[in-house]
Amino acid sequence: MTDRLVIVGAGQAGFALAAKLRSLKDARPITILGSEDAFPYQRPPLSKKYLMGEMEFDRLTFRTENWYAENNVEIRLSTYVEQIDRTKKRVRMQDGSWLDYQTLALTTGAVPRTLPAAIGGDLDSVFVMRNKRDADLLAEEMLPGRRLLVIGGGYIGLEAAAVARHLGVEVTVIEMADRILSRVAAPETANVIRTIHLQHGVTIRERTGLARLIGKNGKVCGAELSDGSVIDVDFVIVGIGVTPEDRLAQESGLDVGNGVIVDAFGRTSDVSIVAAGDCTLLPWKGRQVRLESVQNAVDQAEAIAAILAGGTAPYQPTPWFWSDQYDVKLQIAGFNLGYDETLVRPGMREGSVSIWYFRDGRFVAVDAINDAKAYVTGKKLLDLGIEPDRAVLSDAAADLKQLLS
Repeated sequence: MTDRLVIVGAGQAGFALAAKLRSLKDARPITILGSEDAFPYQRPPLSKKYLMGEMEFDRLTFRTENWYAENNVEIRLSTYVEQIDRTKKRVRMQDGSWLDYQTLALTTGAVPRTLPAAIGGDLDSVFVMRNKRDADLLAEEMLPGRRLLVIGGGYIGLEAAAVARHLGVEVTVIEMADRILSRVAAPETANVIRTIHLQHGVTIRERTGLARLIGKNGKVCGAELSDGSVIDVDFVIVGIGVTPEDRLAQESGLDVGNGVIVDAFGRTSDVSIVAAGDCTLLPWKGRQVRLESVQNAVDQAEAIAAILAGGTAPYQPTPWFWSDQYDVKLQIAGFNLGYDETLVRPGMREGSVSIWYFRDGRFVAVDAINDAKAYVTGKKLLDLGIEPDRAVLSDAAADLKQLLS
């Protein structure tokens, strides 16, 4: 047995954990096991600049191949971990070989929900958007004049719709709920985003689900919707959310809920196993939450690295997110879970607006649409625990800096 750290998952959290340990001068042996054939890379640009052909893939990788050798980080690509043997502290790969660990880190991320085969989910040209392979396959379909059906009006689906329209694709978005972004944003935010998509020529059909996809010679060619209508389509993007990749944790007997359950130090129910990123269910303000974001993956992984290197500070999330659609930047500070009140504030320039969320009278989050000042101010208020003056917030002419004084 060595003091080896084995990291299962070569995404944002896995790389951040290894890189932070090395920046802290922690010299323990590290092995990263990644299921893809590419070195760890940024995922958000995949569905935007990479898909649009504006960014080459080599610009997305976190480090060159040389970095791993120079920093004594072994990385094994195209490697699937089949089993964790917690008793002997080792993992088994798909080729039957075993690798011992002293500490194991699960940074396995999340997997997109897919459609069942019974309604056409197994037809060709039906895609999800999660990794480089997905983006490469989609790029072949994103041609002017082709017809795309996006299933799901959340951020994943809407970002895909924006890219497709930029490339000249005809786009229809369907959403089963009564409005887009129903799980993640207030109606006021949804109204702004909906208007932007409509102005760009996207057809949005809310309160509309999918009955089935229609295929011809094994390839999707149409869709029957829940209202009985049928539309012609050339390809489909399924954007109905993700589920935590917690199979290994479940099968090895770790405590699992909607993700791998960890404490504020990233520890699972096994003291030798930590977890970070989208696969985790972590404590936040008295409740357990999943924070599906690049920011949380990095921050949580780096906090765990500091703890493994001898630190004692728990991870205290300060959530923030973003979404780019067309020339619109939506920046979100905080977590609007359980909000019961909103305040809408026009920005200082045309097209900018911010939506401020409150729960039980306390400020919990802000959505800033093309309004960087509102985002920065809101984030500082949350970081410092300052309650904003409602009178200042309600006065569109007031300087937001007053809220921090």
